[in-house]
Amino acid sequence: MLGLIVEKVSGQSFTDFLSDRIFVPLKMAGSVAYVRGGNEVRNRAYGHTFDNGAWTQADQSSTSATLGDGGIYSSLEDLAKWDQALRKNTLLSPHEMQAALTPVKVSDGEVTEPDGTPAEYGFGWFLNSYKGHPRMWHYGETTGFRTAIQRFVDDDLTIIVLCNRADLNPSGLALQIADLYLGSFGKR
Repeated sequence: MLGLIVEKVSGQSFTDFLSDRIFVPLKMAGSVAYVRGGNEVRNRAYGHTFDNGAWTQADQSSTSATLGDGGIYSSLEDLAKWDQALRKNTLLSPHEMQAALTPVKVSDGEVTEPDGTPAEYGFGWFLNSYKGHPRMWHYGETTGFRTAIQRFVDDDLTIIVLCNRADLNPSGLALQIADLYLGSFGKR
C-alpha cells in the first residue's frame, strides 16, 4: 500500500523513487527494488529450507515479495551505507526521523513483539531498549530467508544479520553479538 502511495504522490514508479532518492545518492550499487522481468538481481542468494532430511531451495513466495517488504534486495555493504545515512541524518533530517523514533498509539493500546510481549513501535521500528541500551530494531522473514537489524542508537552500534536459511534465528544471533560488544564497550 505504501509503495502505491509513494507512486501517486511522487509521480514515479516505486523502483525509480527508491533508486533516485536512496540507492543512487547513497551509492548503493548492489541494491535494487526487484521487478520480475524488469530488472536483474546479480549475485543474489536464494533461500533454503530443511525439509524431509534435505536442504531445498525455497525462494520468496509471490505474496511476500512485494516491493515494500520482500522485494528490496541489498547487500551488507549497502545496508551499512544506509545505516550511516540514517545515523548522520543525510537521508532523513532529525525532524523527519522523529516519527520513526516515536511510539505509535494503537486502538487496542498495545503493540507486541514477535514473541507476544508488549512493544513500543514507531514508523517501521520496534523501540524497546535492550539491557538499558536504547535501540531501534526490526526483523523480517519469508520463505527460506530470515533477517534482523538491531540499531543501538547511543552506542554507535548496528548489527545486521541476513540468513538464507529458514532454520536460523537472526534476532537471537544479533543480540548475542550485541552482548559481546555492549559487555566490552558499552560501559563508557
